[in-house]
Amino acid sequence: MGDRGRSTTRHEAGHNAVYDHYTSHFSERRPNSDVALLEAVRSIHPENHVTSIGPWDCDLIGFAGAGHAKATLRRHGNRFNSQRTYSPPRSRMEGGRGTLGKSIAFGLYDYSYDGHDLQVYSLEWPRIDGCGTEQIQYILTPSIAEEDCPVADGLIEAAGKWTSELHEEIYVFDAGNWDKSKLLWESVQSASWDDVILDPATKDGIINDVQTFFDNRSLYEDFGVQWKRGIIFHGHPGCGKTITIKALMRSLQQRNVASLYVKSFKARQGPQYAIREIFEQARKMAPCLLIFEDLDSLVVDKVRSYFLNEVDGLEKNDGILMIGSTNHLERLDPGISKRPSRFDRKYYYKLPDVKERISYGEYWRNKLRGKIEFDEAICDVVAQLTEGFSFAYLQELFVQTLLSLVGGRTDADDDIEIVEEVDPSQYHEQPEMTKDATDTNSADKSESGKGKKAVKQMPEVTIPEHLQSDPLMLALHKQAKALWRDLDSSEDSVHRRSKVSGVGDEDDESDDDSDSGSC
Repeated sequence: MGDRGRSTTRHEAGHNAVYDHYTSHFSERRPNSDVALLEAVRSIHPENHVTSIGPWDCDLIGFAGAGHAKATLRRHGNRFNSQRTYSPPRSRMEGGRGTLGKSIAFGLYDYSYDGHDLQVYSLEWPRIDGCGTEQIQYILTPSIAEEDCPVADGLIEAAGKWTSELHEEIYVFDAGNWDKSKLLWESVQSASWDDVILDPATKDGIINDVQTFFDNRSLYEDFGVQWKRGIIFHGHPGCGKTITIKALMRSLQQRNVASLYVKSFKARQGPQYAIREIFEQARKMAPCLLIFEDLDSLVVDKVRSYFLNEVDGLEKNDGILMIGSTNHLERLDPGISKRPSRFDRKYYYKLPDVKERISYGEYWRNKLRGKIEFDEAICDVVAQLTEGFSFAYLQELFVQTLLSLVGGRTDADDDIEIVEEVDPSQYHEQPEMTKDATDTNSADKSESGKGKKAVKQMPEVTIPEHLQSDPLMLALHKQAKALWRDLDSSEDSVHRRSKVSGVGDEDDESDDDSDSGSC
């Protein structure tokens, strides 16, 4: 009993000494903090073997918080550095009081794992350059003659594996770092292939390409080729590229295929560093889906060669399926868009034809079943009224119509105005191109069409007699007229980019060197 008391007193004295060294060190100008702190812990705890590990690779405290070990912070004597944190509700609409948490910059934990009692120091301090923080963990185990401690190594292996896995999260790369996003994972859970309105051949082709890739690892190995692929979604904005990516992410979760989403190549260390980090993480997480949304904005001239070297260089990318999306295929370097073994399959997202517009109307009809009177014939009328609309415009049409009905702005006496029939040729709608490695005519057509902007008018449509007093039909007709005016005045008013991450960032294709100044 007395020995245990002396041991506890000795640990408390050591704990106090490490804390004093920690506060003294970070109150002065400092050289290499990792070395200074490690030597301090070793000298203060000579009876222990000290193993250091970073929390990014092995989150010991998070591992315990998930129930796989037990970690108890020593609080006596106020010899710890803790900051209380508050996270408000994600939106005011959700209500609630938010959540409280804590951030421990210095703490000593009594740690139990697999029948072993250890101590773990968890330390955090600001980087000298002011960009974020550095963190380190020290595992204290009984002193041994060997260089490595089996008890500490067993804990690191288990906690490291847990840290590397996704727990209802999606990896997001931004500002030079990979972070696990719970919010993005939650937003993807509502995605379904039922929400993706495409012609059946295109939709089935995408699903089959992705599923076949992940099903046929052994086939790739038998033929002696790398198990990797790249697919490009390109075409008109607002025509389903983003919702397709979300549906892919959702469906692959059920196969334990991780999704990695890249928001930007910008990093404090430069874009080449960012690209390297992206592909190193993808190789670790394979099999995985690696997503580059707005690929033309990411791969600018100054990083193109480095990017291509990571895509198709000496290092293996086995198990990586890349998805790149772009509204401007012609802006991509041919080395990306036309070179086999890089992005070798392309799907063109055209403006929806009349069948797809009818299908989209049926999608809303099913969605609103039991909530509003929605005559089946309305779908045909809306499809005729919306020639040239993207799916984004069609969604805006239904959303604004429902808002007008809820707000009582239906204007039931608004008569159905018949206007001059529009010339379909003004839309320059391209033929669908799936599984085609070339798209050379797209840019030519785009250039030849410049300076020939036609005034866009809503097509002349005969409204069935039984719908001419239908409140929903009247509201849809009115909102369609308003959107036709928007089409003529601002092509981008509804086609603003809808990104998987939920953030419609502005285009950033500049080649400036601002990366070096960001954190």
